[in-house]
Amino acid sequence: MGLVDRLQENNIKVFGPTQQGAQIEASKSWAKALMEEAGVPTAKSQTFTEAEAAKSYVASQGAPIVVKADGLAAGKGVIVATTTQEAQTAIDTLFREGFSKLIVEEYLVGEEVSVLALTDGLTIASLLPAQDHKRIGEGDTGSNTGGMGAYSPAPIATPELMQRIEREILKPTLEALRKRGIDYRGVLYAGLMISPDGEPKILEYNCRFGDPETQAILPLLETPLDELLMACVEQRLAELPLRWKSGSSICVVAASAGYPGTYKKGVAIAQIDKAEATGATVFHAGTKLDETGLVTDGGRVLGIVAVGETFKQASDRVYQAVDLIEFDGKYCRRDIGRKMMNY
Repeated sequence: MGLVDRLQENNIKVFGPTQQGAQIEASKSWAKALMEEAGVPTAKSQTFTEAEAAKSYVASQGAPIVVKADGLAAGKGVIVATTTQEAQTAIDTLFREGFSKLIVEEYLVGEEVSVLALTDGLTIASLLPAQDHKRIGEGDTGSNTGGMGAYSPAPIATPELMQRIEREILKPTLEALRKRGIDYRGVLYAGLMISPDGEPKILEYNCRFGDPETQAILPLLETPLDELLMACVEQRLAELPLRWKSGSSICVVAASAGYPGTYKKGVAIAQIDKAEATGATVFHAGTKLDETGLVTDGGRVLGIVAVGETFKQASDRVYQAVDLIEFDGKYCRRDIGRKMMNY
């Protein structure tokens, strides 16, 4: 909505992209065009403004296939369709929900990884890679959500692969933004698919710290965050090295029963202090205070985070904290980061 532009006009320092730069998340079709300009590897796609044209494209491509709303959709605008019928239904649903433009994209096989990078418009610095768990069900089953948990660092993104991602994806994207006259200072969040043979492709960009990956990444950051953000704003990021703590970090989302569908609000939450007494950190997402105390006010209610020297230690700690928190209908995935066991 141009908040950064307004603040800059009033000489207020602000970390984040201008309205022009924020289109990288606000419009998937704009972002796709930018990716093509930058020559970065991404999924083959087409943009549609009419349901029938989108449906006939789906029929010609077959399934599995991905249907995406062009605009912001609170983490629920992406449908991975396993059949052409499912894709046709998704097209009808998204147009009916008021989206004027859709992207139909090839389905990429592999493992997803999130790379959040800080940039001052000239230099780009990647944070530790993380892996989100988008599906509601264990074993990555069921509907897509805004994210049911994340862990960092994600070992699939080896130091060598991270160098490639910076060189072949992040830096060319920043250069393409600059060529368009966009001074992008903020977070450039790359959602990536790593193919079985180790090739990275960009799925989408966000223009902010991603949820729940940020909750898992930042507890491992040793360089003071405020110094990093100010360095981005003042275009001196190159002077500030990123330092990290050793170990692993896990964020588990405690959600309301029924999410991502319909769910109750106003359910009493208890024992957060007990969870935090174990050393975990509890981030509030869908909560509010009413006259009775703390209650649920969203689908994803809390993000519970723990850090450990080993992944197992972090996992044991986070689930110990999760289990102490009480609210009726509390749901969480018990397999956040289980893929780590394969490394």
